[in-house]
Amino acid sequence: MTEAVTLIFNPTRSWERIVRAERSLLVVLFTFLLPLLILTCAVEGYGLTRWGKQQHTSSRPRIFTAGEAAVFEAGQVATSLVLVFLGAALLKSMGGTFHTRNTYAQAFTVVAYALSPFFLLRLLDAFTPISPWLTWAVGIFLSLGALYHGVPQVMEPDPPQAFGLYLMTAVLMFSITGVMGFVAAWYLQGRFTKLEALIISASSRLPF
Repeated sequence: MTEAVTLIFNPTRSWERIVRAERSLLVVLFTFLLPLLILTCAVEGYGLTRWGKQQHTSSRPRIFTAGEAAVFEAGQVATSLVLVFLGAALLKSMGGTFHTRNTYAQAFTVVAYALSPFFLLRLLDAFTPISPWLTWAVGIFLSLGALYHGVPQVMEPDPPQAFGLYLMTAVLMFSITGVMGFVAAWYLQGRFTKLEALIISASSRLPF
């Protein structure tokens, strides 16, 4: 989690350390990405069950049950992993159009670390007054800043092509996280009634 913080405040030096470490895909996944997702989603889930979230149909925050929070946060972890794996595949594919010869592991490293500030900002979603739209906006802004330094250092495209690759990747990440943010925000605000019904149904099968 410390790397997610340093990528916000000192991205150049953080990416230099990441490049020197030469971590494999599995190491990045199991020692960095998964722990970060589990921690942030656990904190967010605790906030949902303790303080709840303001919904558009009520003046009082809705307190979620432990089962509802568990199902929702499990979905957050799963969709976040899909986002990273899919984003890495698309980044590697786009890199080919810029004549770079990168491995999938390199693309995965870029996406996983660049999105870590976005995932880290989910900690603020634990608090009732914080809008999910605010955490998405601030988180993706910080992630795109980290990505700006990560693409040239890890993918190593030719200098004239570096900004083009960054821009295409930034648009991709902005779009996909925007869809995720929309679904999560509308569910938490009580606007996604069908998704809410599915989560309630799934949570009723849990032993707690």
